[in-house]
Amino acid sequence: MSQQALSEIRQAILTDQLDAIGSLELPASYRGVTVHADEAEMFAGMASADKDPRKSLHVDEVPTPELGPGEALVAVMASAINYNTVWTSIFEPLPTFKFLKRYGRISPLAARHDLPYHVVGSDLSGVVLRTGPGVQKWKPGDEVVAHCLDVDLEGPDGHNDTMLDSEQRIWGFETNFGGLAEVSLVKTNQLMPKPAHLTWEEAACPGLVNSTAYRQLVSRNGADMKQGDVVLIWGASGGLGSYATQFALAGGAIPVCVVSSAEKAELCRRLGAELIIDRNAEGYRFWKDEHTQDPKEWQRFGAKIRELTGGEDPDIVFEHPGRETFGASVYATRKGGTIVSCASTSGYLHQFDNRYLWMNLKRIIGSHFANYRESWEANRLIAKGRIHPTLSRTYPLEQTGQAALDVHRNAHQGKVGVLCLSPEEGLGVRDHELRTKHLERINTFRGV
Repeated sequence: MSQQALSEIRQAILTDQLDAIGSLELPASYRGVTVHADEAEMFAGMASADKDPRKSLHVDEVPTPELGPGEALVAVMASAINYNTVWTSIFEPLPTFKFLKRYGRISPLAARHDLPYHVVGSDLSGVVLRTGPGVQKWKPGDEVVAHCLDVDLEGPDGHNDTMLDSEQRIWGFETNFGGLAEVSLVKTNQLMPKPAHLTWEEAACPGLVNSTAYRQLVSRNGADMKQGDVVLIWGASGGLGSYATQFALAGGAIPVCVVSSAEKAELCRRLGAELIIDRNAEGYRFWKDEHTQDPKEWQRFGAKIRELTGGEDPDIVFEHPGRETFGASVYATRKGGTIVSCASTSGYLHQFDNRYLWMNLKRIIGSHFANYRESWEANRLIAKGRIHPTLSRTYPLEQTGQAALDVHRNAHQGKVGVLCLSPEEGLGVRDHELRTKHLERINTFRGV
């Protein structure tokens, strides 16, 4: 019965009978990509690079969760891979079941999330199936994307910036029922309108990284970028950096894009960037060995930046690799400049020479995802065709493990998408005129 119900929901979406969605039967279960609690030690003793998400990510039939106040069930047409799904799949820095257990102790409703399986994924595009009590803005049949900030806002801390809420969590990472599934459970204050000119898979891929880059670089809560700022962007063609590069260009800043190959350098040029450092071609080695950094390499790197910029150091460094690059980032930033940091994909324990920070009045700002307002603004820029998705490849739900492996091994460009209920790529476009206008930019990363 569940697959029949899902088939009817899919058919209604594909034939544009969205008004009928609210009258269709909800499935009792659905397929979702999961990790299992009893497998949390499966990679024990292995190096991170050797851990294979294809072994830990499963596609399981799971029960549809109970719908609570202020929540929505969404039929997921497409989703995408983020680093948090990779971390979840390799059980680093710790198994996410500890997050779910901690969340489950808060209330009987939160206890739904504490299960021996975790449905993962922090992006989606799809259609609202049902809304819980108290929801006024959204209704069944609405075409939506979701950002991944889950907040309760019962305490005072989050009311100036919801990212500071004492019960702030990342949906699909620190909560269950995520977006790599046929159905997902979200809070309705995660929902935003789906950009009308994008396909389901294109619309699904900006959510987490686009919002993260917006807060980190543009927002007053982050670096507060202004026109003319020199912005050093690590991994500038990747899932996060490709959006930072676009925001820098759209905001009148001067991006200096750091990449690791000639192919990635070409992608940055196609985005409109001119100042590019291929770190592999230049042979930078910021660490002499596992424990010792090489300040001479910081100096060589800083000199390269000044060569490209006409003698200027970066006003802002957009940091997300973490351990491998952080010492160089602190050194290279201009006096009074800002290092804004998130993610730490190469390691969480950062080391830097504090003399370059302290005596030169530099600032380090920690940035984590984005609040609803920032996410809404970032999505609005996507919807208006000012910022574009960076989708390079799409996998079916059954091959999510391979998609996660691509991201884990950095064998991808931009974002990697996953089709959920959508039977094929290219569906879901409403505004064909706007799409035609921006098609070349929309396809910049496709097939790369």
